Amino acid sequence: MDARFFLASGFVALATIAAVLIVAAKPDKPAPASLAEATLATRHAPQPAAIPPKPAQAKDEPFVIKRILPIKGAIRYGEWHWDEKDVPAGPIVVTVDLEARVISVFRGGYEIGAAAVLLGTEDKPTPLGIFPITQKDKDHVSNIYTGAPMPYMQRLTNDGITLHGSDVALGYASHGCVGMPDAFAAKLFDTTKIGDKVYITRGKQIGMGDSLIGG
Repeated sequence: MDARFFLASGFVALATIAAVLIVAAKPDKPAPASLAEATLATRHAPQPAAIPPKPAQAKDEPFVIKRILPIKGAIRYGEWHWDEKDVPAGPIVVTVDLEARVISVFRGGYEIGAAAVLLGTEDKPTPLGIFPITQKDKDHVSNIYTGAPMPYMQRLTNDGITLHGSDVALGYASHGCVGMPDAFAAKLFDTTKIGDKVYITRGKQIGMGDSLIGG
């Protein structure tokens, strides 16, 4: 047989094998020919759904003290004042000064109430800080202190610190709560809502033009 036939047959066989190898090695999708093509392909590739950003938390806004009740001299034990005539609606903020032993109530920057209060002792002090009102109970009875009545109770902490009505008199003390005359406690109870804040400070007096944080 002609040698050229065998040679041609060999070329055909080699070409067939090469074609099979090329087809087997061919990827489903051609590789990018350049970095630019690869970048473009990435840009057009399906992207995971974007996670929406969390909404920004509202911050407390300061408001300026616009009125202080015209009280002459120190407030005596058992004494209280309340005047909300012509005071517009607004956020309620309660302040308690441990040094002056006075509670003040502000609506939209206007002081509408003030009273002398009972506070805790050195062994069971009234805590300093900012406390939102978390519970209200008009006819609350203590489950910690042998069923003691705590009318117009407004809870500040989970370990028993509250605002409530009490027999406010010189020489009396609380177990850390803020006690006030019952009539004042009733007005405060009707004025506040869950979430209103109580600022307990020591020696920080509030005056006209001063700023508080409301919310």
